[in-house]
Amino acid sequence: MMEDLTKDELDTLVGVIRKQYGYDFTDYAQASLKRRFQRFMGHSSIEEVTELTERLQQDPDFFLRMAQFITVNVTEMFRDPVFYKVLREQVLPRLATWPIIKIWHAGCATGEEVFSMIILLHEAGLLDRCRIYATDLNAANLDRASKAMIPLKFMKDYTQNYLQTGGTEDFSNYYTAGDDYAVIRPHLRRNIIFSQHNLVTDQVFNEFQLICCRNVFIYFNRQLQNHVLRLFYDSLSPLGYLALGLKESMMFSEEKNRFEAVSGPHKIFRRKS
Repeated sequence: MMEDLTKDELDTLVGVIRKQYGYDFTDYAQASLKRRFQRFMGHSSIEEVTELTERLQQDPDFFLRMAQFITVNVTEMFRDPVFYKVLREQVLPRLATWPIIKIWHAGCATGEEVFSMIILLHEAGLLDRCRIYATDLNAANLDRASKAMIPLKFMKDYTQNYLQTGGTEDFSNYYTAGDDYAVIRPHLRRNIIFSQHNLVTDQVFNEFQLICCRNVFIYFNRQLQNHVLRLFYDSLSPLGYLALGLKESMMFSEEKNRFEAVSGPHKIFRRKS
């Protein structure tokens, strides 16, 4: 039976990955990272950390499979519907005052929240004025997101989520249904730019009116959360908006005084100036 990873073993793994592949997991939350490494070892029938370390050092393809496994891939359309209702009613009317609206979905995983956003923008008549940058650390996630293919079995739940946001259209008009997958219609996706970006090491790359980074912070320790909040502050235009996950907070952060809450319960903030 596999034993729990020790701190030294975890540090060794993180060090090997950082040195050989440039991915830095140093400031990820340790308990969560340990669980994901251990699940990957079970998935790969590896019992010893030394075997995992050796395979990572010798096989770049194996590393890519591990990176796909341990990075965040869980998402859904209109997750937390009331959040999207607040976005629709309180934030989009303010965004409409900008001539060009740039939105960044940081840590977009397989894109379901990006597709939710473009439907809201379409219904608000703003989509043509928007550029949506969807980024993720994981190249496999981005490849899947760019195809906009969503398992058809989820669409019934996503339709219910959409209706709870205040949506009144026929949700099935937004996708083409195949045997197993729904594909978001191309005319809705025309202003999305998918690109790889590492929140740990990469810098500001544009100025945005809205940044969405939901359910990613929970995988970072406080030091990394502070770093990413500074990155978002520097990436927002004055009075630009930041949306975090419902279980995430900036109250601990030295950056908190540079933002004001637009909707505290739904974790929507605005840069003060």
